[in-house]
Amino acid sequence: MSKHIFCIILALVLLSARSLFAQSPVIQTSGSGDVFVPISKYLGQGNSEALSAWFDDNLEISVIARESNASKAQAKQILKTFFDSYSPRSFSVTHTTGKANLKYALGTLDAGGENFTVTIFVSSKGDGYLIQQLKIERQ
Repeated sequence: MSKHIFCIILALVLLSARSLFAQSPVIQTSGSGDVFVPISKYLGQGNSEALSAWFDDNLEISVIARESNASKAQAKQILKTFFDSYSPRSFSVTHTTGKANLKYALGTLDAGGENFTVTIFVSSKGDGYLIQQLKIERQ
């Protein structure tokens, strides 16, 4: 358990430092400020096109143990391929945490008759947030 906590803290620190130097378009959050509401909606629908609007120009993506640093377009294609193979039925956030400029969510994706654990890191960009890391793992 402590290894997971260390990894989360390290990722938060690295993403905070990266956000100081990165520049990209910003998706505005709704009045409620919960960035994970639309992201959850698109994951549950398997909508890689709409979800990719929330991607930073480059992000870390891991789908069923295949990890890569990818451009926005590459990450969108990786997710499209996953959604084509595992048609999503639903997605729900089970845990969120973070600070104003960096947020983290864990969720469960029901897709293709299997359950997957999804980890999402977002960082603030101007008035909104962009996905820095997305991880989908079999449960």
